[in-house]
Amino acid sequence: MDAVIPSPARHTVVAGGGDLPVAGPWRIHAPDGRLATVAGAVRALLEPHLGERLLPSGADDVAADADLALTLDLDLASPAPHRTPVGVSPQGLPEPMDESYRLTVADRGITCRAATPEGVFRAATTAVQLLTASAAGLAYQELTDAPHYAWRGLMVDPARGYLTPGELRRLVDLAALYKLNVLHLHLTDNEGWRLHVPSVPRLTACGNNGTAGEFYTTDDYRDLQRYAAERFVTVVPEIDLPGHCAALREAVPGLPAAPAPEGLADRFPFVPPLDLADPATHDIVAAILADVCRLTSGPYVHIGGDEAVGMTAESFALAIRELRALVEASGKRPLAWQESSRAGVTEDTVVQFWVDVAMMDLPDTEEELSHRPELLRAGLTLGLIKAMKTFFAPADHDVARVVEGGGRVLLSPQSHLYLDRAYATDVTPPDQTATAARLGFPTYRPRGVRHAAAWDPASHAIPDARIAGIEATLFGESVEGLDDATTLLLPRLASVAETAWTGRTPAWPDHRARLARHARIWQDRGLAYLASTEVPWP
Repeated sequence: MDAVIPSPARHTVVAGGGDLPVAGPWRIHAPDGRLATVAGAVRALLEPHLGERLLPSGADDVAADADLALTLDLDLASPAPHRTPVGVSPQGLPEPMDESYRLTVADRGITCRAATPEGVFRAATTAVQLLTASAAGLAYQELTDAPHYAWRGLMVDPARGYLTPGELRRLVDLAALYKLNVLHLHLTDNEGWRLHVPSVPRLTACGNNGTAGEFYTTDDYRDLQRYAAERFVTVVPEIDLPGHCAALREAVPGLPAAPAPEGLADRFPFVPPLDLADPATHDIVAAILADVCRLTSGPYVHIGGDEAVGMTAESFALAIRELRALVEASGKRPLAWQESSRAGVTEDTVVQFWVDVAMMDLPDTEEELSHRPELLRAGLTLGLIKAMKTFFAPADHDVARVVEGGGRVLLSPQSHLYLDRAYATDVTPPDQTATAARLGFPTYRPRGVRHAAAWDPASHAIPDARIAGIEATLFGESVEGLDDATTLLLPRLASVAETAWTGRTPAWPDHRARLARHARIWQDRGLAYLASTEVPWP
């Protein structure tokens, strides 16, 4: 049975063709010098699974039972590359990247062919899955595939749940194995500032906004980007402004608050957003973003723009326009959460859709609230819930504004793609009950793996041409290390990756059977996961 996730567009088993043993030893064969870096990345991905069954680099004179051949073949160029990738043309517009590939299993091994190094690498990640998830031999077969969406991302949140550079590299590998190609780093928030900014070193001074030493040096950041690029993953940094700025305010005290709506002052606890009309604030933010853009090798810098509680609409729109302009002045493209659409939309605008009032799934009555133990435990009252609904009511119009303005939407709906959602108790195995109980954002209704897998991009009624891509998110309020992060991500991240690559919801009976065979992949890599009772694990 094919165990590949995402499932390929076309898969043909050669009738009567025989089986290829997987025991090895295996040799990576990449004679084309243009694939030297790809071969190195593929070797690193395979080593945890094959171990001594993988011959060392340069052992061409040692007998091998099978080759993993990496081949560039320009005849396989896709005639219609997918839309809205992370690459940018000289005009600043999206430029298609061809990730299509063909993989063949035959008597001498596995051959990965594509017109580009990206495509060869995507084929090789399929080969890694085949070799790892298959207990016996591989039937002679051919797979051909290409992605539906170009932006296939994972956001993690070291601002709240710090992950070491080494742990981030392991997440890059996980993303690459499932053909995700963006790692979005939520680097700043009220709880911490995790990227050293040379022009404002106070932001990561020892003891400031978090545990001393828990931040990324400029070398850490550059090294992570190089590592990710070798796996065709683009790192997108997020500097979340003008709200979520407590860490910045602690490091740079005295910055004035943005103008607040009449009657809001002192009604609710919130950190005052920044006023980008203030010269001192503008200068600090300009220096920060100039450094972040300079340190970032990819084309995008995320400016945040969400939940700016406590500022007027006019002040918020001014702040977003200034943040966009500062990023653009440094030669990068700004990306922001959906609220940023309220500052205007052009054809170059990309916003990240995460919420509307309906998907917040909040009760309307005391009776309904009494049946939501997670909300009661979090201390939510009906009055606070009504205030939240009022604040988020404008979100119901953000997507339509982007579509009408000719912009694009990056889909990250809280309802299904926020993987910091707790697992439902009825799908949690007994030996993981305690772990599952402490993980996840406290006010989200707990769900199972099937819930994430059932999400359909078409359910939001956004024209497909207006969808930039898909990104799963993992905010870090409950994350205390890599094991926590991967327990929340797995198995659900594989399901999101399936939809991001294929553009459609996977058929659950087939998908759950595929998921079951991926437990071995995660175990080989030392990654914790939630063994949901929805999946028939071996």
